Amino acid sequence: MKTAIISITKNGTAISDKIASSFNNQHQCIRYSFEKYSDKNTVSFGSLSGLVSDIFSRFDALIFICACGIAVRTIAPFISSKITDPAVIAVDEQGIFVVSLLSGHIGKANALTKKIAAILGAVPVVTTATDIGGRFSPDSFAAANDLHICEMEMAKEIAAAVLNNEKIGIYSDYTVKNLPDIFVSQSNIGIKISEDYSGDPFEKTLHLVPKNIVIGTGCKRNTDAEIFEQFILKNLRKHSIPIWRVHSVNTINLKKNENAICRFSEKYDIPLSFFSAEQLMAVQGNFSRSEFVLKTTGTDCVCERSACADGSKLIFTKYAENGMTIAAAELPIHIDFEKEIL
Repeated sequence: MKTAIISITKNGTAISDKIASSFNNQHQCIRYSFEKYSDKNTVSFGSLSGLVSDIFSRFDALIFICACGIAVRTIAPFISSKITDPAVIAVDEQGIFVVSLLSGHIGKANALTKKIAAILGAVPVVTTATDIGGRFSPDSFAAANDLHICEMEMAKEIAAAVLNNEKIGIYSDYTVKNLPDIFVSQSNIGIKISEDYSGDPFEKTLHLVPKNIVIGTGCKRNTDAEIFEQFILKNLRKHSIPIWRVHSVNTINLKKNENAICRFSEKYDIPLSFFSAEQLMAVQGNFSRSEFVLKTTGTDCVCERSACADGSKLIFTKYAENGMTIAAAELPIHIDFEKEIL
């Protein structure tokens, strides 16, 4: 989770350090501090609005150490959609309250608020109706279980039905754990958890599709970004895989600064992971083998091995074209209604 922590006072800078120091490797943290109070581990800024304009769309979460009003006025011009907006949290300058301001469910701001409050010994402030009532939230459930929400308006209807104490239908192609008692097999409104998002088991159906496809890839140096993008999308279409089912893009660490791969990951907001040649060679499985690739990279196959490096199962083997390669694997699916975000 790419996270920006923004402070504007001396004490705020100290609080940001405490938060960042307590985060685990799930967070790629960058601390920003007002230039007067910056330290050796922060990026200084002179204009808060200028900073937020630059980073708002590039981070998964923005944590402000300041008054809520300052944070709200600063982010207001950039708010677009609950699907794409980052999580926004405000922590007061004394570290007493942590407030979830934006993207509480899909953006994971509510869960992040509780996590920060635990770090600081502060009071978490979450105001979304399902959370304060301890009710099922389709947004939070989907985010926690890596499910893509196909119909946001229907997700809102499900949430409203929950708040009205209505029973919700459930259909799943996978085993589910800890199913709440609000779910029943028959109802006029319900959720379907499946790779198949075409059928409607209920009169009003919310389709939730697993984001469990891992792309393994590689390309020659200085490959054109647009050509690389079209190559990846073309091969996904061959296997009827929509881009929003992709969980991550994996490759060898030699490609950390490869523009085409980095641009693709950033454009589609897909996490990018890198592995050493030793890590890739340790992946178990029956993979394609190239002596040339082994000589130049230290591993006999980049795309297939990197696709399976997270423990996923290969679903299509290597395609190669003009120095670009792709393979794809599928992560196992575990649906748990009590799974926590982060």
